[in-house]
Amino acid sequence: MPVNLSLPDFASLHPVKGVQLSVVQAGIKKANRADLSVVLLDEGASVAAVFTKNRFCAAPVIIGRQNLAQGHGIRALMINTGNANAGTGEEGMMRAQATCIALARLLEISPEQVLPFSTGVIMEPLPHEKIIQALPLALDQMGESGWGDLATGIMTTDTQPKAYSKTIVLSNRTVTLTGVAKGAGMIHPNMATMLGFIASDVCISPKLMQPLTERLANASFNRITVDGDTSTNDSFVVMATHKAGNPVIEDLDQGDGKIFLDAIQELSVLLAQAIVRDAEGATKFIKIRVEGGKSEPECLQVALSIAHSPLVKTAFFASDPNLGRILAAVGYAGIEDLDPGLIDLYLDDVYVAQKGGRHPEYVEAKASEVMAKSEILVRVVLGRGACAQEVWTCDLSHDYVSINADYRS
Repeated sequence: MPVNLSLPDFASLHPVKGVQLSVVQAGIKKANRADLSVVLLDEGASVAAVFTKNRFCAAPVIIGRQNLAQGHGIRALMINTGNANAGTGEEGMMRAQATCIALARLLEISPEQVLPFSTGVIMEPLPHEKIIQALPLALDQMGESGWGDLATGIMTTDTQPKAYSKTIVLSNRTVTLTGVAKGAGMIHPNMATMLGFIASDVCISPKLMQPLTERLANASFNRITVDGDTSTNDSFVVMATHKAGNPVIEDLDQGDGKIFLDAIQELSVLLAQAIVRDAEGATKFIKIRVEGGKSEPECLQVALSIAHSPLVKTAFFASDPNLGRILAAVGYAGIEDLDPGLIDLYLDDVYVAQKGGRHPEYVEAKASEVMAKSEILVRVVLGRGACAQEVWTCDLSHDYVSINADYRS
């Protein structure tokens, strides 16, 4: 069961002007499963993306990077589940490219205007013929209100879809933002998440799209970890259709630009946290906040060290206040001049460690009460400066092992 994560209300997901969607059954891995999604963008839309930094990246990631770099204007996204098309060599590239060519012919655009995405099992040949055969049906069923179907159609081991939507007002014009994401395991994005897509009808300078996407990823998806594994297929895409009629945003740090940035960042954080809440086998959602650092990068480094630790995560699953494991993870985070004698540790409001040692008034029973909660805050104070950073993770349970042991069966 997801940790305090409500099912999205599909009726509340706002259509985005200039975006059409369709989700169909292609039979990629299983019959009677919606596993192929197509997203169409009106001409003139701006698209930016960040992708996995895993060197063993999937064929669609390579093609997506190349097609974006062509600068011809992205008009379509094509997303399949059931097969990652990673670890498939040149044959995988050819099959992914064949699907792009097929969709481009149907739409009368160039293949470079299509972005492919895949998620599923690695090292299995992509059944591209099934995708190509299903594309005409997908195009026949296009509509503006398919965001809920998209959120469901891109799922793999997720237990529920992840989608959020909102509207804001910029200079008396209503601007819509709607986003979906998928991911539950193999989550330690070094850019974004397994798959994430956010669209808006905002009018924004195209030159801001890539910096915006990178800022969003760094503030949201790059702050989550389930198991410390960076996927071969991680992709995060931001789309702007320029249909809202607001004055064109030229600066993200003031005026309408700041309002828009705050809104789309909130959406990104909600999607990222939903992935952790729905992580494979998770029973607890854990915020790890590191304060008092010399720099934000070192705070993030320490926070992720704690969040990655299997010993820390299993202790949380057991509700066992074996909190020396947290201090150990702080110590091996790689901050060479770290002074352990300055470090304080809190579990929610329980003061656990003071100046590197057990707090004289610490009572384990109080920590046990906190550990039994479904949402927990771990706060580490390094005593080195004024910077702070936060990441989000979950516990590591028996179910995580079972899910991944049985994943291909």
